[in-house]
Amino acid sequence: MHVTDYELYAVPPRWQFLKLETSDGRVGWGEVYTKWHFAGDSEPATRSAVDQLLHQYVLGEDPSRIEYLWQAMYRSSFYRGGPVHMSAIAGIDEALWDLKGKAAGMPVYELLGGPARDRVRLYQHVRAHSADDVADPAAAAADEAREHVKAGYTSVKLVPTDGLEIIDTPAAVGEAREIVGAVRDAVGPEIDVALDFHGRASKAMARRLATTLEEFQPMFVEEPVTPEHDHALPRIAEATTIPIATGERLYFRGEFRPLLEANAVDVVQPDVSSAGGITETKKIADMAETYDAAIAPHCPIGPLALVASLHVDAAAPNALIQEQVVVGDEDAMRYVENDELFEPTDGYLDLPAEPGLGIDVDEDRVRELAGTDLGFDRSPGHRADGSVGER
Repeated sequence: MHVTDYELYAVPPRWQFLKLETSDGRVGWGEVYTKWHFAGDSEPATRSAVDQLLHQYVLGEDPSRIEYLWQAMYRSSFYRGGPVHMSAIAGIDEALWDLKGKAAGMPVYELLGGPARDRVRLYQHVRAHSADDVADPAAAAADEAREHVKAGYTSVKLVPTDGLEIIDTPAAVGEAREIVGAVRDAVGPEIDVALDFHGRASKAMARRLATTLEEFQPMFVEEPVTPEHDHALPRIAEATTIPIATGERLYFRGEFRPLLEANAVDVVQPDVSSAGGITETKKIADMAETYDAAIAPHCPIGPLALVASLHVDAAAPNALIQEQVVVGDEDAMRYVENDELFEPTDGYLDLPAEPGLGIDVDEDRVRELAGTDLGFDRSPGHRADGSVGER
């Protein structure tokens, strides 16, 4: 068996689904993260990377040699790593694992050592509403969190601030405290409330916010600072008892190593469709386990990326919780024929039971929607003085 052909579909909202075909008629699917969004009529940077990697290293090869092909795609580039290269590898890697599981007649997690758990816990996102035209943002966030708990979820996550000044006012900190406090009061102590600073805070503001919000006992605080300032995480961690989480903008286990060695992170958050696929993400999980750190894979994209994440969660004993944005989303489920795979019970998803990734893609629908409604304008954030800040 060898890889004979492929197709990379760009579908709404801004997702890319990769299909690999083999000489014996099998098909494997993966999801390539779209880096540098569709702007105007331009193609995402990852499309060119996928084309080059497949033509140079994968077409004509035995798809079962996943580690060999991964190393070829990674090491054969002198300029390696980063969001585009690793995202392209990730989508290909997921499709190769899908093929391998289908050939073996078992789910991918069985090939990773078997399941360490029976189901995977999810969290739901809550909007902070502070940037919306809402009379009472804290009450609106609390209402939304309460609805998720009624639906069975035991964890929610929110970004408690808008863009911040390098050193912001007590009012900005107070607004975040009011929103987080309202959510905590709404859901009670039995529900986990995770916070995401989204890299919006400077190291000074990250410490101030963390110490202020610590009374609400968050599950973790995610990306207190941007990755280029991860050197500040040990100092931030020393200032609070809130567990520190980061990693959605890290792409290789070598980038996580110094944070783990410095005891600066408690939860690593690689994105399976960004950080080299199932192969590399499982290695990151294993490395984190040796430092008593959990893994909570980042996943704000489509159903293929989510199901690939579930296989890592299933096989990693230190998996904590799974991010997702597609459960209950009819637009996302239009690409999936067996959407019952994404029906949670009490805030958990059962492990996929079918061979490979276990997801049946509606290729006719994918083809129908490919190339439509992909535009996305991500404007920069601005501070009060007109300078560019994080958003």
